[in-house]
Amino acid sequence: MMVNVFAVMFLLLGCNQLLAMELHDHTLEKQGSQVKKRLSLQSTAEIQSCLVSSGDVGCGMFQCFTNNSCEIQGLHHICLTLLHNAGRYDSQGKSYVKDALRCMALGLRQRFSCVSRRCSAVKEMVLSLQRECYSKHNLCLAVQDHLDTMGNLVQFQLMFPAGPYVELMNFLLKCGDDIRTWVGRRLRGQCEQHWGSLCGTFTKICPLSQPDVPGPPAGPPPSVPGPVTPTDPLQQPTREVELEDKRPFLDQSARKRASLDVQTFIPVSSNIISRKIRQ
Repeated sequence: MMVNVFAVMFLLLGCNQLLAMELHDHTLEKQGSQVKKRLSLQSTAEIQSCLVSSGDVGCGMFQCFTNNSCEIQGLHHICLTLLHNAGRYDSQGKSYVKDALRCMALGLRQRFSCVSRRCSAVKEMVLSLQRECYSKHNLCLAVQDHLDTMGNLVQFQLMFPAGPYVELMNFLLKCGDDIRTWVGRRLRGQCEQHWGSLCGTFTKICPLSQPDVPGPPAGPPPSVPGPVTPTDPLQQPTREVELEDKRPFLDQSARKRASLDVQTFIPVSSNIISRKIRQ
């Protein structure tokens, strides 16, 4: 009897210790996640000081966001690659690239001090600034005749974690059929080199290259309408009339299904592949 009592007491003591350890680990994990969700005060001060002291020309401003606690990576490498390749563009293309980068640099300096320290807010500020400056200064026109110069940027392994690289790819995929096809094929080929058949699954679900305006959906040919006779005034509509009535709805649905949005493809792929790596 005494042995059973001691066994039960020992079991309860072990359970209490296990629960205490799990609670401690959960507390540390929660604290760690809270740290990652915000820029630390030290990182904020360092970035702000770097932005103020950096010049408007060149890539020094973008280096301020290297190794920050929000893991916003890639701005400096994007700047260096664009400037390096700009030497192969014509005078107008060089101007587009330099103006876009200067727009980004000035925007980072002006907006960083006004944004929350939350990582989500800082990241959205950076990505929205990319979209704004790339569009405003016609980056598409700069690269459309020099797709080979984008090779150093269009690299599958740079897509993780999702950030400035993905935003640049999103922008390029909207620059027209030629650029979209080139970028899509390069990403797909590199993905297959790294992950094999897994990438084939992604491209079947979310193909990277589709026409902007699909044709009308395929279907059986409409039947030939029969004549309307005076003896049958309540004759039902023919198959052809029904299809004509429904065609606007079908065309609209087809366009929605065929619309391309790599913002959905890449982050979802990033999450799946990240889980694959951890396993």
